[in-house]
Amino acid sequence: MIIVKNSTDMKNPATRRRGRPPAFDRETVLSAARETFWAHGYEGASIADLTAAMGITPQSLYAAFNSKADLYRAALEQYRTLGSDTFSALGDPIDTVSAFECILRGSAEIFSAPEHPKGCMISTAVLNCASENDVIADHVAAMRRRSLDAFTARIERGIREGDIKAGTNPRALARFLGAIIQGMSVKARDGASLEELLDIANFAISEVARHHA
Repeated sequence: MIIVKNSTDMKNPATRRRGRPPAFDRETVLSAARETFWAHGYEGASIADLTAAMGITPQSLYAAFNSKADLYRAALEQYRTLGSDTFSALGDPIDTVSAFECILRGSAEIFSAPEHPKGCMISTAVLNCASENDVIADHVAAMRRRSLDAFTARIERGIREGDIKAGTNPRALARFLGAIIQGMSVKARDGASLEELLDIANFAISEVARHHA
């Protein structure tokens, strides 16, 4: 939003309202912040790093996003849209093994894609941080728990629909898959190729297939 100042404000600069200086596209600068957080983590990305990447001033950052923490939360939400097609498989009318095959293979592709930082911005984010950033760590942990809940619900659906064995432990299998995805993220950050990540994904897919009814 650009603030239009009236003539009184122009005559008396001290009375001018604070606002965002020259307009910019929110999604574009948020994308730049997302890439910076993704590459350096929450604590590793300084305000100077962020404003340099976003091409705005610290004043503009705070006017648009309130705080570094709120900027990070917004960047995480934007990041989630990158994998929305992959994770939409959870709700698709396909069997459970096929759903997780889409998720695991899609994750391997996203984590290793050359056009952005490697790994997952959420699965391994803020695992260790200073105590003053506990609120951010809790926020990201809650996002991971929601993913775990979604995996569990999909396996439970598979049991109800008859494509997963009735004796399967949905939560345990969901935790296994979550751990695999976290591990793939770490391996991607360490330089693993798409082919290497797909090898890991294929082993996980075989484990889910073992529970196929």
